[in-house]
Amino acid sequence: MALFSPLTPVFIAIICVLIGVIMKKTNGEKEKRDTKSKHPTRPWVDEDLKDGTDHPLEEEEGEEEWQGLEENVAHVPFTGERYSEAEMIKRSQTFYELLNKRRSVRFLSDEPVPREVIDNVIRTAGTSPSGAHTEPWTFVVVQDPYLKHKIREIVEEEEEINYKKRMGDRWVNDLKRLRTNWIKEYLDTAPYLILIFKQVYGRLPNGKKKTHYYNEISVSIACGILLAALQNAGLYTVTSTPLNCGPQLRVLLQRPANEKLLLLLPVGYPRKDATVPALTRKPLEDIMVVM
Repeated sequence: MALFSPLTPVFIAIICVLIGVIMKKTNGEKEKRDTKSKHPTRPWVDEDLKDGTDHPLEEEEGEEEWQGLEENVAHVPFTGERYSEAEMIKRSQTFYELLNKRRSVRFLSDEPVPREVIDNVIRTAGTSPSGAHTEPWTFVVVQDPYLKHKIREIVEEEEEINYKKRMGDRWVNDLKRLRTNWIKEYLDTAPYLILIFKQVYGRLPNGKKKTHYYNEISVSIACGILLAALQNAGLYTVTSTPLNCGPQLRVLLQRPANEKLLLLLPVGYPRKDATVPALTRKPLEDIMVVM
């Protein structure tokens, strides 16, 4: 026993170090697993809508290649419309008054709408600016009654779960004053449904991925222009963001994997008995700061 006594502290120190290393490694792996398994408590964020711009495209094998666009785009002369100050004020006031009449209408008639009007408002939305002029949008127009009803079934099934489980009491209570729920009758009755998809990336002629910069912002701007065009044409809608429905609707409408649903708009005329909440908008001094 005396022979091993001087070595005992050394053995104990070595064992303690080994135990410490093992425990540190185990805890580190556990923290990594915990980090991966944790999801932020944000039920209003649809994972399907994450902007692909945040995730660089995987590098393709082979030599580096430009995005497939012309190295130099030709520039042409441009002359914009120029109005007198009085005409500018008049036009801006008239346009404001037109858009100030816009309301989210959930009671839509099944009265037919000329298809040419729908074509024109989507052409108008397509004039929107986009990152590097990639035009990362797809507007899917649905008029088939069967497809409209399938869309309604998918949306109502998920929306009921949203209202009862995902959205939380605060959000549901905030919506009570607007008298909204998961029943979406307008998805059947509206003559058209316009589903706006953002393309998180594109494809080059050789099949390689093409970056779509600021795709969500670009498509959101296009949606705003579309709303203005609908109002200008005398058509009404309600901006619907069908939470957790994107993948199912993408499959139903046979859209490719690079397209993510951003917005769903039922489009038509208001029913004769339509009502809207008596809401007011913030005054100019509350939304504009002049420096």
